[in-house]
Amino acid sequence: MLITRTEIYKYSIPMVPFTIATGTMRSAQNLFIRIHTSEGISGVGECSAFPMIAGETQATCFEMAKDFAMLWKDKSALAISDRMQELDLFTAGNYTAKSAFDLALHDIAAKASGVPLYRFLGGKQKSIESDLTIGIDTPEKMAEQALAFKAEGVNIIKVKLGKDPATDIERIRQIRQSIGGDIRLRIDANQGWSYEEALNILTALSGYGIEFCEQPMRKWNDEWLPELCRRSPIPIMADESVFTHHDAERLIRNKACHYINIKFAKSGGIQEARQINRVAESNGISCMLGGMLESRLALTAKVHFAMAHDNIRFYDLDTCLLGHLTDPVTGGVSYQGMQLLLPETPGIGADVDATYLAGLESVIV
Repeated sequence: MLITRTEIYKYSIPMVPFTIATGTMRSAQNLFIRIHTSEGISGVGECSAFPMIAGETQATCFEMAKDFAMLWKDKSALAISDRMQELDLFTAGNYTAKSAFDLALHDIAAKASGVPLYRFLGGKQKSIESDLTIGIDTPEKMAEQALAFKAEGVNIIKVKLGKDPATDIERIRQIRQSIGGDIRLRIDANQGWSYEEALNILTALSGYGIEFCEQPMRKWNDEWLPELCRRSPIPIMADESVFTHHDAERLIRNKACHYINIKFAKSGGIQEARQINRVAESNGISCMLGGMLESRLALTAKVHFAMAHDNIRFYDLDTCLLGHLTDPVTGGVSYQGMQLLLPETPGIGADVDATYLAGLESVIV
């Protein structure tokens, strides 16, 4: 089954501005690809560029995608490891762009086997409930948003922090006061604190029932993570510090995290994400599956992945709920509250509406 051509789209999605510690995103700057094969089976992939975290933009992903597509032309679509190794040899990093190609190959392979992707990966249907995220705003507005989430039946809330230590503590105080003690709270500083700030804030928040804190410090401060893990009353989850399984091995070896957040846009897709999870699981470290600002297409692929890996215990699968003003995806995962339901369609089981794609900048390689 040879790759014959690849369609590449600048898959932009308008959205309400969403703010984290490192910046504000005003639209989802994604990439959509469709890989065609000699057997008539095509596979789709999507990546979401988040430059302040992964260092890639929609424009860089679009240009890299052209090179990737040319590199793969007339080669086997089913030799996933060989194809991904070619991309790694071609360019260091660029994991966001690579992830779209990884997803498309897995879509093709599962379709060729006639099974949903989660079954192709060795999984089974299970209950998956996502959190819902609150972006950075004033403590009052964030507390109002949390209360609105509770009224909608949300059971797990993730709160973005990392702008100002004193205000961050006040944000959580007002949120917990607003929603009471039954809702599970997670916090994510997105590298916004120094070591001293992180320790002081996490100590101050010890009585607010925080499940874990994601990425409290800049990744270049990883040498402080073992000490922070030892002293913090709240478990630490590594996010930006772990792009590949080599990062996971390093942090685990140094006792520098309690959990790891896996994202396709950081890992380069499913193949490397499986290796990260394997390293974590073998060391007794549970993982969360998260994302950037993907549409329901990549979200569907992530739910398939979660179905196939029991060490994924936490789910941050609300990316398309974070202010997307349109949903151009056909098929795919659906929400029942914050429960995620997968169809039994072969492959990923999702696509993008042709009319929407027709209005986007695109190229065929």
